[in-house]
Amino acid sequence: MITHKQRRTEKGLCFEHYFKWIFCFSFTLYFLVSFLVDNDQEDLPLSPSSLSRPSTLLTNPKTKFIASHAVFESKIHDHTLIFPPQRPNIRTDVFNNLKIYVYDLPSKFNTDWLANNRCSNHLFAAEVAFHKALLSLEGDVRTEDPYEADFFFVPVYVSCNFSTVNGFPAIGHARSLIKEAIGLVSAQYPFWNRTSGSDHVFTATHDFGSCFHTMEDRAIADGVPRILRNSIVLQTFGVTFKHPCQEVENVVIPPYISPVSLDKTQKNVPVTKERDIRVFFRGKMEIHPKNISGRFYSKRVRTEIWRRYGSDQRFYLQRQKFAGYQSEIARSVFCLCPLGWAPWSPRLVESVVLGCVPVIIADGIRLPFPSAVRWPDISLTVAERDIGKLGEILEHVAATNLSVIQKNLQDPSVNRALLFNVPPQEGDATWQVLEALSKMLHRY
Repeated sequence: MITHKQRRTEKGLCFEHYFKWIFCFSFTLYFLVSFLVDNDQEDLPLSPSSLSRPSTLLTNPKTKFIASHAVFESKIHDHTLIFPPQRPNIRTDVFNNLKIYVYDLPSKFNTDWLANNRCSNHLFAAEVAFHKALLSLEGDVRTEDPYEADFFFVPVYVSCNFSTVNGFPAIGHARSLIKEAIGLVSAQYPFWNRTSGSDHVFTATHDFGSCFHTMEDRAIADGVPRILRNSIVLQTFGVTFKHPCQEVENVVIPPYISPVSLDKTQKNVPVTKERDIRVFFRGKMEIHPKNISGRFYSKRVRTEIWRRYGSDQRFYLQRQKFAGYQSEIARSVFCLCPLGWAPWSPRLVESVVLGCVPVIIADGIRLPFPSAVRWPDISLTVAERDIGKLGEILEHVAATNLSVIQKNLQDPSVNRALLFNVPPQEGDATWQVLEALSKMLHRY
């Protein structure tokens, strides 16, 4: 007969054999996995200390590695970007199989600022809209595998969170914020160091773009941050002449105007309503412009417009702000778009979409997406020195080819190219940026 003591002994031996078997199996599995990982180690991201060493395995961004998803999931982000799940109305097969990886940075670099509603709606908000649009392209242009990416988008909102100092926008935080973001991605990923950032894309939607300063003299003195000079910058600033703030590979993009606000304005304007305002401008016009850092606001152009045409019945000039000013644009024949501190203006987009002929007064301005928007066919350009002739120039156009220009403005493709939609649409501003990037694929 088996005693209770013998039964316990047999039970103990059984458990001992069981655990020995589990231990041997685990140990064998461990060495098998270690062998596979060690043999695939060259395919994994390099440690920061080894990034300076050349590696031929990292030179082909299209090479795919099985381990890459596991390695890069939750690598540096401390949040999940929460945007409405929307599918884009866009054919993404036209961009030469372009693939873009969007870094999921900690929220302090971007989405924290969206708590302020102004951040995603003011004229600098193209940085937010483009980021959202890219995120909606999952499975199309946007890839979750960084090893197959052609370009890497670094979503840092630097214009979104500008402060106001002495009445002027200030973005002094921009350089340090971008530097911190680059430090993060270059330490955690191998891609920045692989190309010195030449395949990384940033946005700079403020006055003087990639110089990150609102006053031109200071912007020129500072220049483009050295750490960004190999990268690609999407910026609203652009001129046709040599300028320190575009001494970086860049794509000129339009300033942000909410498609929803424009659609609402258009719906509230009767189709049969005639344009009863001949020449329109509402905005800052200083009667006695102050010399700030050796410069006068708008190079005194706006002041001269006010002095010469303030009492002219053909001109509807207003210096006060008005929330419904887009309805005035929709009622106008000509809309003045003079320079401010920088050459570009949100009035360019509003005028085109609302069918008012933009009168561009900003010498040497480089306009966005010229291949999609034939600016000479839909706008007028008046030299800054010719402000005194503005009245007669507009009268001449009204008597000759105004109807042709207005007809060109009715082309839906022109309007679409200047708007950032979320999700993006075929031919819109995001589409134009992707097309511009696709043309850079073979630039090396």
